[in-house]
Amino acid sequence: MQPAQMAYDRAITVFSPDGRLFQVEYAREAVKRGTTTVGIKFKDGVVLVVDKRITSRLIEANSIEKIFQIDEHIGCATSGLVADARVLVEYARLIAQINKVTYGEKISVETLVKKICDFKQNYTQYGGVRPFGTSMLIAGVDHKGSHLYETDPSGALVGYKAGSIGAGRDIVMKFFEDNYKDNMSLEEAIALGLKALKKASEEEEIKKEAIEIGYVRVDEEFRKMPHDEATKYIEKYLEGQ
Repeated sequence: MQPAQMAYDRAITVFSPDGRLFQVEYAREAVKRGTTTVGIKFKDGVVLVVDKRITSRLIEANSIEKIFQIDEHIGCATSGLVADARVLVEYARLIAQINKVTYGEKISVETLVKKICDFKQNYTQYGGVRPFGTSMLIAGVDHKGSHLYETDPSGALVGYKAGSIGAGRDIVMKFFEDNYKDNMSLEEAIALGLKALKKASEEEEIKKEAIEIGYVRVDEEFRKMPHDEATKYIEKYLEGQ
Protein backbone atom coordinates (compact mmCIF):
# COMPACT_ATOMS: atom_id res chain seq x y z
CA MET A 1 0.00 0.00 0.00
CA GLN A 2 1.25 3.49 -0.87
CA PRO A 3 2.06 5.84 2.07
CA ALA A 4 -0.60 8.28 0.88
CA GLN A 5 -3.24 5.60 1.31
CA MET A 6 -2.37 4.76 4.92
CA ALA A 7 -4.92 7.20 6.39
CA TYR A 8 -7.71 5.32 4.62
CA ASP A 9 -6.37 2.07 6.00
CA ARG A 10 -6.96 2.85 9.67
CA ALA A 11 -10.72 3.43 9.89
CA ILE A 12 -13.55 1.25 8.64
CA THR A 13 -15.75 4.31 8.06
CA VAL A 14 -13.43 6.11 5.62
CA PHE A 15 -13.48 5.47 1.88
CA SER A 16 -10.26 5.83 -0.09
CA PRO A 17 -10.32 8.27 -3.03
CA ASP A 18 -10.91 5.37 -5.42
CA GLY A 19 -13.95 4.16 -3.45
CA ARG A 20 -12.42 1.28 -1.48
CA LEU A 21 -12.85 0.19 2.14
CA PHE A 22 -9.50 -1.33 2.94
CA GLN A 23 -10.60 -3.06 6.16
CA VAL A 24 -13.28 -4.96 4.22
CA GLU A 25 -10.68 -5.99 1.67
CA TYR A 26 -8.40 -7.20 4.46
CA ALA A 27 -11.28 -9.27 5.85
CA ARG A 28 -11.67 -10.87 2.42
CA GLU A 29 -7.97 -11.73 2.51
CA ALA A 30 -8.55 -13.49 5.85
CA VAL A 31 -11.20 -15.62 4.12
CA LYS A 32 -8.80 -16.46 1.28
CA ARG A 33 -6.39 -17.86 3.86
CA GLY A 34 -9.11 -20.13 5.26
CA THR A 35 -9.86 -23.74 4.43
CA THR A 36 -11.30 -24.65 1.04
CA THR A 37 -15.08 -25.05 1.24
CA VAL A 38 -17.49 -26.05 -1.53
CA GLY A 39 -21.27 -26.21 -1.90
CA ILE A 40 -23.14 -27.96 -4.71
CA LYS A 41 -26.83 -28.15 -5.57
CA PHE A 42 -27.98 -31.59 -6.66
CA LYS A 43 -31.29 -32.99 -7.86
CA ASP A 44 -33.28 -32.51 -4.65
CA GLY A 45 -30.98 -30.70 -2.26
CA VAL A 46 -27.61 -29.13 -1.48
CA VAL A 47 -24.36 -30.66 -0.20
CA LEU A 48 -21.47 -28.92 1.60
CA VAL A 49 -17.95 -30.37 1.59
CA VAL A 50 -15.04 -28.92 3.59
CA ASP A 51 -11.34 -29.69 3.72
CA LYS A 52 -10.46 -28.91 7.35
CA ARG A 53 -6.74 -28.90 6.47
CA ILE A 54 -5.25 -30.80 9.40
CA THR A 55 -1.72 -29.41 9.74
CA SER A 56 -0.41 -31.69 12.50
CA ARG A 57 -0.89 -35.32 13.47
CA LEU A 58 -1.34 -34.11 17.06
CA ILE A 59 -4.60 -32.34 16.24
CA GLU A 60 -7.87 -34.10 17.07
CA ALA A 61 -9.69 -33.75 13.74
CA ASN A 62 -13.18 -33.93 15.29
CA SER A 63 -12.41 -30.87 17.44
CA ILE A 64 -12.38 -28.69 14.31
CA GLU A 65 -15.90 -27.79 13.21
CA LYS A 66 -16.53 -26.12 9.86
CA ILE A 67 -20.10 -27.22 9.10
CA PHE A 68 -22.97 -26.09 11.35
CA GLN A 69 -26.70 -26.70 11.53
CA ILE A 70 -28.64 -23.42 11.81
CA ASP A 71 -32.22 -24.72 11.72
CA GLU A 72 -33.89 -27.99 10.82
CA HIS A 73 -33.80 -27.12 7.12
CA ILE A 74 -30.68 -24.92 6.93
CA GLY A 75 -26.97 -25.51 7.43
CA CYS A 76 -23.78 -23.65 6.61
CA ALA A 77 -20.06 -24.09 6.04
CA THR A 78 -17.54 -21.40 6.89
CA SER A 79 -14.07 -20.26 5.91
CA GLY A 80 -11.90 -17.63 7.57
CA LEU A 81 -11.74 -16.75 11.26
CA VAL A 82 -13.43 -19.58 13.16
CA ALA A 83 -14.38 -17.43 16.17
CA ASP A 84 -16.10 -14.89 13.92
CA ALA A 85 -17.97 -17.71 12.20
CA ARG A 86 -19.29 -19.04 15.53
CA VAL A 87 -20.72 -15.63 16.41
CA LEU A 88 -22.54 -15.46 13.07
CA VAL A 89 -23.85 -19.01 13.41
CA GLU A 90 -25.27 -18.27 16.85
CA TYR A 91 -26.88 -15.09 15.52
CA ALA A 92 -28.41 -17.02 12.61
CA ARG A 93 -29.79 -19.68 14.98
CA LEU A 94 -31.35 -16.96 17.13
CA ILE A 95 -33.00 -15.30 14.11
CA ALA A 96 -34.38 -18.66 12.93
CA GLN A 97 -35.88 -19.41 16.35
CA ILE A 98 -37.38 -15.92 16.71
CA ASN A 99 -39.07 -16.33 13.33
CA LYS A 100 -40.47 -19.72 14.36
CA VAL A 101 -41.86 -18.38 17.67
CA THR A 102 -43.24 -15.19 16.09
CA TYR A 103 -44.82 -16.60 12.94
CA GLY A 104 -45.20 -20.29 13.75
CA GLU A 105 -43.26 -21.42 10.69
CA LYS A 106 -39.72 -22.06 9.52
CA ILE A 107 -37.82 -19.07 8.19
CA SER A 108 -37.20 -18.99 4.44
CA VAL A 109 -33.59 -19.47 3.38
CA GLU A 110 -33.38 -16.15 1.54
CA THR A 111 -34.79 -14.21 4.50
CA LEU A 112 -32.26 -15.74 6.89
CA VAL A 113 -29.35 -15.05 4.54
CA LYS A 114 -30.40 -11.41 4.15
CA LYS A 115 -30.63 -11.03 7.95
CA ILE A 116 -27.08 -12.40 8.32
CA CYS A 117 -25.82 -10.09 5.58
CA ASP A 118 -27.49 -7.07 7.19
CA PHE A 119 -25.72 -7.95 10.44
CA LYS A 120 -22.37 -8.27 8.65
CA GLN A 121 -22.91 -5.01 6.78
CA ASN A 122 -23.44 -3.14 10.06
CA TYR A 123 -19.85 -4.01 10.97
CA THR A 124 -18.57 -2.17 7.88
CA GLN A 125 -20.31 1.11 8.66
CA TYR A 126 -19.54 2.15 12.24
CA GLY A 127 -16.37 3.24 14.01
CA GLY A 128 -14.84 1.09 16.74
CA VAL A 129 -15.70 -2.23 15.07
CA ARG A 130 -14.14 -4.38 12.36
CA PRO A 131 -15.73 -6.53 9.63
CA PHE A 132 -16.27 -10.24 10.25
CA GLY A 133 -13.30 -12.10 8.79
CA THR A 134 -15.38 -15.00 7.56
CA SER A 135 -17.50 -16.02 4.59
CA MET A 136 -20.33 -18.55 4.71
CA LEU A 137 -21.87 -20.98 2.27
CA ILE A 138 -25.48 -21.39 3.41
CA ALA A 139 -27.47 -24.38 2.19
CA GLY A 140 -31.17 -24.89 2.77
CA VAL A 141 -34.54 -25.99 1.46
CA ASP A 142 -37.91 -24.29 1.79
CA HIS A 143 -41.22 -24.01 -0.08
CA LYS A 144 -39.36 -22.46 -3.03
CA GLY A 145 -36.95 -25.38 -3.39
CA SER A 146 -33.27 -25.80 -2.58
CA HIS A 147 -30.85 -22.88 -2.19
CA LEU A 148 -27.11 -22.24 -1.95
CA TYR A 149 -25.92 -18.76 -0.99
CA GLU A 150 -22.50 -17.26 -0.41
CA THR A 151 -22.03 -14.32 1.96
CA ASP A 152 -18.85 -12.27 2.21
CA PRO A 153 -17.43 -9.85 4.85
CA SER A 154 -19.00 -6.83 3.15
CA GLY A 155 -22.50 -8.22 3.68
CA ALA A 156 -23.02 -9.07 0.01
CA LEU A 157 -24.82 -12.28 -0.97
CA VAL A 158 -24.90 -14.33 -4.16
CA GLY A 159 -26.88 -17.45 -5.03
CA TYR A 160 -25.03 -20.30 -6.74
CA LYS A 161 -25.63 -23.71 -8.28
CA ALA A 162 -22.10 -24.58 -7.16
CA GLY A 163 -19.86 -22.28 -5.16
CA SER A 164 -16.67 -22.12 -3.13
CA ILE A 165 -14.99 -19.98 -0.46
CA GLY A 166 -11.55 -20.02 1.09
CA ALA A 167 -8.17 -20.93 -0.34
CA GLY A 168 -8.24 -22.12 -3.92
CA ARG A 169 -11.64 -20.55 -4.66
CA ASP A 170 -10.66 -19.45 -8.16
CA ILE A 171 -9.39 -22.92 -9.06
CA VAL A 172 -12.56 -24.57 -7.73
CA MET A 173 -14.93 -22.15 -9.50
CA LYS A 174 -13.14 -22.75 -12.82
CA PHE A 175 -13.46 -26.50 -12.22
CA PHE A 176 -17.20 -26.15 -11.51
CA GLU A 177 -17.67 -24.03 -14.63
CA ASP A 178 -16.32 -26.93 -16.68
CA ASN A 179 -17.80 -29.89 -14.80
CA TYR A 180 -21.04 -28.95 -13.00
CA LYS A 181 -24.22 -30.58 -14.29
CA ASP A 182 -27.84 -30.03 -13.30
CA ASN A 183 -29.85 -32.81 -11.62
CA MET A 184 -26.89 -34.73 -10.19
CA SER A 185 -27.45 -37.32 -7.47
CA LEU A 186 -26.09 -36.77 -3.95
CA GLU A 187 -23.29 -39.26 -4.64
CA GLU A 188 -22.31 -37.46 -7.86
CA ALA A 189 -22.35 -34.09 -6.11
CA ILE A 190 -20.09 -35.35 -3.30
CA ALA A 191 -17.69 -36.87 -5.84
CA LEU A 192 -17.59 -33.55 -7.74
CA GLY A 193 -16.92 -31.69 -4.49
CA LEU A 194 -14.06 -34.03 -3.57
CA LYS A 195 -12.53 -33.63 -7.04
CA ALA A 196 -12.74 -29.85 -6.64
CA LEU A 197 -11.03 -30.00 -3.24
CA LYS A 198 -8.30 -32.18 -4.71
CA LYS A 199 -7.78 -29.62 -7.50
CA ALA A 200 -7.35 -26.84 -4.94
CA SER A 201 -5.28 -28.87 -2.48
CA GLU A 202 -1.52 -28.65 -2.22
CA GLU A 203 -1.48 -32.18 -0.83
CA GLU A 204 -0.94 -35.19 -3.09
CA GLU A 205 -3.94 -36.96 -1.61
CA ILE A 206 -7.12 -36.06 0.24
CA LYS A 207 -6.92 -36.88 3.96
CA LYS A 208 -10.00 -38.81 5.08
CA GLU A 209 -9.94 -37.35 8.58
CA ALA A 210 -9.86 -33.78 7.20
CA ILE A 211 -13.08 -33.95 5.14
CA GLU A 212 -16.42 -32.87 6.58
CA ILE A 213 -19.70 -33.33 4.68
CA GLY A 214 -23.20 -32.03 5.35
CA TYR A 215 -26.32 -32.00 3.20
CA VAL A 216 -29.99 -31.12 3.16
CA ARG A 217 -32.77 -32.53 0.98
CA VAL A 218 -36.29 -31.43 0.19
CA ASP A 219 -38.60 -32.79 2.94
CA GLU A 220 -35.57 -33.83 5.03
CA GLU A 221 -33.64 -32.07 7.79
CA PHE A 222 -30.09 -30.78 7.41
CA ARG A 223 -27.66 -33.53 8.34
CA LYS A 224 -23.94 -33.53 9.04
CA MET A 225 -22.49 -36.92 8.13
CA PRO A 226 -20.77 -38.94 10.86
CA HIS A 227 -17.09 -39.49 10.12
CA ASP A 228 -17.47 -43.20 9.27
CA GLU A 229 -20.21 -42.46 6.73
CA ALA A 230 -18.24 -39.64 5.11
CA THR A 231 -15.21 -41.93 4.92
CA LYS A 232 -17.17 -44.40 2.76
CA TYR A 233 -17.83 -41.69 0.18
CA ILE A 234 -14.17 -40.62 0.25
CA GLU A 235 -12.94 -44.20 -0.17
CA LYS A 236 -15.32 -44.73 -3.07
CA TYR A 237 -14.01 -41.56 -4.70
CA LEU A 238 -10.37 -42.62 -4.16
CA GLU A 239 -11.07 -46.04 -5.68
CA GLY A 240 -12.51 -44.43 -8.78
CA GLN A 241 -9.47 -42.24 -9.44
